[in-house]
Amino acid sequence: MEVLYGLHPVEEAIRSGARALDHVSVARERRDERLERLIELCRTAGVRVSLESRDQLTRLARTDAHQGVLAVVRERKFLGIEDLLAPKEEGKHRFFLALDGVEDPHNLGALLRTADGAGVDGVILPERRSAPVTATVAKTSAGASEHVRIARVTNLVRALEQMKQKHVWVLGLDERGTPDYTEYDFKGDCVLVLGREGAGLHDLVKKTCDHLLRIPMAGQVSSLNVSVAGAVVMFEAMRQRRQTAAPPAARKPSKERKGLGS
Repeated sequence: MEVLYGLHPVEEAIRSGARALDHVSVARERRDERLERLIELCRTAGVRVSLESRDQLTRLARTDAHQGVLAVVRERKFLGIEDLLAPKEEGKHRFFLALDGVEDPHNLGALLRTADGAGVDGVILPERRSAPVTATVAKTSAGASEHVRIARVTNLVRALEQMKQKHVWVLGLDERGTPDYTEYDFKGDCVLVLGREGAGLHDLVKKTCDHLLRIPMAGQVSSLNVSVAGAVVMFEAMRQRRQTAAPPAARKPSKERKGLGS
């Protein structure tokens, strides 16, 4: 069993239904509308609710950032790369995110939150040299980690090669890459690979990429934080893909303009 804490992570764990909840504990000292809504959601979902002291929740969560809410849930079961590569609806292109050694749980949580918001079809994490999906990650992601499809792989390079065999383009983000990310066409099947904090992509991962994209920087700093850089590119990809999916808006017939000199 694992512990989740915070209003958003616990609420999203209940809503997603991805894993069973043993019970939810709430602080006796807290009583407000948001907490009452959460308790009502638990009752609707058939999840047992218990009252505990705030100090007891702090001991269980090992932090005082629990907001008076804690859930005991079953350990998360991760997908395999084959699950992510299962055929999608005809005409729908897939967009994935792969993380090459992101070890900061706050960066991982922020990336999972962005991945959910940008409609990413799945996230690939290596088993080694990667932050585990903990309660801290869930809290940082505001509960989005409970909705994102995550595959854990033993060897990231091998997983990327499998994706290439399924006609998925592998795109690494690198400050020395070309072209700029805005010049790339994201409207096909592709996976965006982000590297380690500070060090970037491992050499073998970089060599596996079909293209290396860069984010142009106008200031003195050469690169962005990995979670910010990932958000920039993921939402550019979403923008392009939405333009493809949406039918062109009908143009209104232009009226003859009248004014001075007409």
